[in-house]
Amino acid sequence: MSLFRTLVLALCAASAAVATPALARPAHRPANEVARLAWDDRPRDQDRAFRAQREGRSMPLPQIERKVIPHMGGADYLGPEMRGSNVRMKFLDRGKVIWVDVDPRTGRILGKSDD
Repeated sequence: MSLFRTLVLALCAASAAVATPALARPAHRPANEVARLAWDDRPRDQDRAFRAQREGRSMPLPQIERKVIPHMGGADYLGPEMRGSNVRMKFLDRGKVIWVDVDPRTGRILGKSDD
């Protein structure tokens, strides 16, 4: 095995060993813990989007992207985020950020805003 490959494998193993405890989540919470909002207890965008798609309240993201991106005149697509019940897509056109709000049921553009 080459020295480079050995170093890469050792680095990957060390990274995994260091990162694993940080990603671990406690198996249970103390019984006397007061109800609180914790960052890791909030529904994440991808979880909300998955549930909406599964329940028929949203079409799959690739399908939404195929409907919206052609209408953006060559602007670079940077990615989606959930915005309430809508999907907000971020584009960059000549150094200007453009947010596009989309109805996730139909893929119809609801509005555009420049930041």
